[in-house]
Formats: sequence, structure tokens, C-alpha cells
Amino acid sequence: MSEFNEFDQQGSAPDRNTGSIISHAFEMYKGVILYVVVVSIIYYIADFIIQSISGFHYWSGFSDFRNMDGDYTDYSYWNRPGVSTYSSFSGIVSILMAPLFVGFIYVTNKFNTKVPVEFSDLFIGYRQNLGNILLYSLITNIILGISLVMCVIPFFFIYPLFLLGYPILLFENATAMEALTKTYSIAKENYGVFLGAALLGIIISVLGIVLCCVGIIFTLPFFTVVMYSTYCAYLGKPRQITYK
Repeated sequence: MSEFNEFDQQGSAPDRNTGSIISHAFEMYKGVILYVVVVSIIYYIADFIIQSISGFHYWSGFSDFRNMDGDYTDYSYWNRPGVSTYSSFSGIVSILMAPLFVGFIYVTNKFNTKVPVEFSDLFIGYRQNLGNILLYSLITNIILGISLVMCVIPFFFIYPLFLLGYPILLFENATAMEALTKTYSIAKENYGVFLGAALLGIIISVLGIVLCCVGIIFTLPFFTVVMYSTYCAYLGKPRQITYK
């Protein structure tokens, strides 16, 4: 059984602007880099298993480009065999891993407030408010999935509306609908800042692809820290969670 206690004045919170939020996220990110690697490795192991089951592999299709003599008009990457199976399993795994990203937010908060971090902290999302985390992830995955189908671009404008969901579920022990309502309400009133933070967070998160793909292990979870920093900016440093 968990309870929420007010923690002391240690830790920092950014100002309510995109630059301050991203700078704060960088400082937090550097302090939890070991857990960044752990989260990324778990994610990629799950993704590798899905690719093996579905027969769909990200990079194998690009080798076909060499045989097209510069004419790519008839090439459809997403119509390759196994794509539908991969997409289905990937969506399920994304939902099931949501508590892990919530746990990463918890680890980030403990680092920020100078509280010793334990490895088990990474899995708090599977012990605390699990049902609502999974339901929230299911709802947002459906919404964002539809936005991706709509020429991708709407995704980048809708995603900022869900920026505070995971921190609210964790620190406020909210229901899925409460988290959706609250993050939407705050984001729409401060949309410019949320959009800037979300776009920069996404760009930095996928930046590791440039580093021969391996580098994404060190950048993928950055967006989760942006969620935490945005929460600190607009709702204050969260209360520390303790267990009896």
C-alpha cells in the first residue's frame, strides 16, 4: 500500500518555457543515464522478439533500394510481409511497457529530490495504479495511432496534449480519465510551450539513430524525462511516494 508524503525542499523545477523545460530535462537525464540504458535495452529486447515473430525487420527492406535505379515510386515499405503482425504486437507491447516508463519518471524524481534510487524503483508502475496506467496507455495509443494514419503530421500536434498524463497517474494516483482530462486542460491553455517541448523531446529521443542506430539506446527515453520536467514546471515538484 502506498502513501504520498510531502518531501523537503531539495530538487529543482524549470520555468514555464520550452528552453527551461528542455534544459531541466537534460540535467535530470544525465543523472539517471544508467536507467536510460536499462529501459532502452528492455524495450529493444521486446521489439526484437516481435520482429522475430512477425518476420518484419526495420532495416532489411532498405537494401531493396539498390536495385531500383533511383525510381522509388513503386516501393511501399509498409506493405511488406509481416507489417500488420508486427504493428499489432508492437501496440500491445507499447501498452504493457507503459508502467516501465512511469517507473523511469519515478526514478528521475528520486534523483531530482536527492533520494537514493533502488533498481526496483524502475518497476513501481507495475505495483502502483497499474490498471489506470494500462487503460490510459490504451486510450492514448488508439488516439495517436489514428493520428499517425492521418498523414503522420496530426500526431505531432496531438501528442503535446498528453504530455502530463504519466506523471499525473504516478504522483497523483489519478484514474485514467482524470489524467486525460487534466493533461488536456493544462496543455490547451499552454499549447505553445507544450508543443515546443514535445517536438524537441521527440527530436532528441530519435537523434540516436544518426549515431549508427546504436546511439538511440542512450536517447530514446529522453522524452519521458521531458514529461517529468513539464510536470514540475506547471504543477510543481511532485510529492515523494513512499511505501509501508
